[in-house]
Amino acid sequence: MTPPATALPVEMPQAFLGVTRSLTDKLWRNRLDARGAATALAIVQRHQLPELLARVLAGRGIDIDAVPDFLDPTIRKLLPDPFTVTEMEAASRRIADAAAKGETVAIFGDYDVDGATSAALLAWHLRHCGLDPLIHIPDRIFEGYGPNVEAVRGLAAKGATLLVTVDCGTTSIEPLAEARRLGMSVVVIDHHQAGTELPEVDALVNPNRLDDLSGLGHLAAVGLVLVTLVAVNRELRQRGFWNAEMPEPDLLGMLHHVALGTVADVAPLIGLNRAFVAKGLIAMRRRDHVGHTALMDVARLNGPPEAWHLGFMLGPRVNAGGRIGRADLGVRLLLESDGVEAARIAAELDRLNSERRVIEQAAEAQAEAEALASIGLEDKLGVIVTASEGWHPGVVGLVASRLKEKFSRPAFAIALEPGGIGTGSGRSIAGVDLGKAVRQAVTDGILLKGGGHAMAAGVTLRKEKLAEFRAYLENALAQDVAEARHVNELYIDGAISARAVTTELATTLNRAGPFGSGNPEAVLALPAHQLVFADEVGQAHLRLRFKSGDGAIVNGIAFRSVGQKLGNALLANRGQQLHVAGSLSVDRYQGAERVQFRVIDVALPDQGPSVIR
Repeated sequence: MTPPATALPVEMPQAFLGVTRSLTDKLWRNRLDARGAATALAIVQRHQLPELLARVLAGRGIDIDAVPDFLDPTIRKLLPDPFTVTEMEAASRRIADAAAKGETVAIFGDYDVDGATSAALLAWHLRHCGLDPLIHIPDRIFEGYGPNVEAVRGLAAKGATLLVTVDCGTTSIEPLAEARRLGMSVVVIDHHQAGTELPEVDALVNPNRLDDLSGLGHLAAVGLVLVTLVAVNRELRQRGFWNAEMPEPDLLGMLHHVALGTVADVAPLIGLNRAFVAKGLIAMRRRDHVGHTALMDVARLNGPPEAWHLGFMLGPRVNAGGRIGRADLGVRLLLESDGVEAARIAAELDRLNSERRVIEQAAEAQAEAEALASIGLEDKLGVIVTASEGWHPGVVGLVASRLKEKFSRPAFAIALEPGGIGTGSGRSIAGVDLGKAVRQAVTDGILLKGGGHAMAAGVTLRKEKLAEFRAYLENALAQDVAEARHVNELYIDGAISARAVTTELATTLNRAGPFGSGNPEAVLALPAHQLVFADEVGQAHLRLRFKSGDGAIVNGIAFRSVGQKLGNALLANRGQQLHVAGSLSVDRYQGAERVQFRVIDVALPDQGPSVIR
């Protein structure tokens, strides 16, 4: 029985293992306060779960009664009536009309993974309905983000009577007005933040528009497309469209796309998203989809895919086509049915991804030097804005992400074109809404174009406005950034020893997954373990071994740590005892499985005996 809330004092957890300042300047906190610990105990008692798993669940705010559903998230339980989304009814009817009448439908997608998976999912469904949809993915350099007038005219010239934009369109006032002038119906399926001005279209499905009360604003565009197709299927069912010759398509059989787009777009893995990814990973493990299987093979993915594989191995390869190659390669791969052709496309995406890495590393080094010069010894500036001629527009988002990680503040990287126009991307930290600031900068005339989410945004501006943009962001966001960075805390779920690090423990903790944005992996601590081996491996990674007091050894890895605070701390403390914080992962190589500790922070133990709080 859970004690009443009033019986438990509200207090901040003490520093975990007494670490008030780690070697990377973090304060370690116990994720559970007294109330959370009581909830964990109640979960153990009611559901007979291991204590560490119960602590992980309690630390993510899972109520005692909600534990069974959290451990087995089902789409059936979490999917609301699609019509709760504003204008979904009109959207589903217009798409159903197109299917029933055999219209030519044009799909306009974004050039990232979410856009590619969204376009592929919608195209697959329309093909199942007997249509042959046109697909247009804009060239990042020559067309930029979202619908443009020239592309819209081209699709109209090919006979399209319905234009469906996916993962874009919410802010495309003029291009979509042109589509209407040319006689096309327009349906927008998008999830980007919306302002008060919306395009005049037949239906604009966006759970982040100001008048939407569906509570589905966390969905990636591909998840929203799936919800839309649920409504379309229902509409066509009511019309008697489905029959023996034209059976209703199995939408749940296409969750590979939804999982990949959701994770790659860093959508929070909560609620329906978590169910999409959990079931999508199961579908991917069946290896029954030609495109996804080719992608996994070219990425040399050993063993069953996990959520982080989608974000760090598969997603970047699909993205590579839109960044530095042909923008439609990702969609073509996901729609391909021939294994040989799928393997060829996947190999091309893999080659482009390797090329992208080289381009990115050069731009990253230049941007990092510029950022260091701007911040200075006083660690000033709330927001980093870097810009340069010669940067490839396809890698600026990745560069911004690296700057954000290294300097722990929002960052922009902008590629300046010879004509004096800059296109760039920004990445933010938790608690700082970048999308809102960018939209206001557009309203104020500082930017030519801009939009996005709280955590990521895209901008287009004139070179002469760069200084004004920097000053605007500093003024608008400095206070939010200062508050967000005030205490650099690392929340830890529990402490274990090297002997407890087993594949069985990793499997147990993975029951709380899939992990990602919004549902972080369990962070565990190894108290006072000796660093007995540390050596560089791969691209700036450190391979590690730690030994506990009873002689047990655990293998570790610190990704991208060489030259960073974490890597420097590890190399400087070879042979020393350290408190180590990290997560468990299962490494699969040549058919064998072994668990390793993915290190994210280290601290020097106090001279006295360690106390696990």
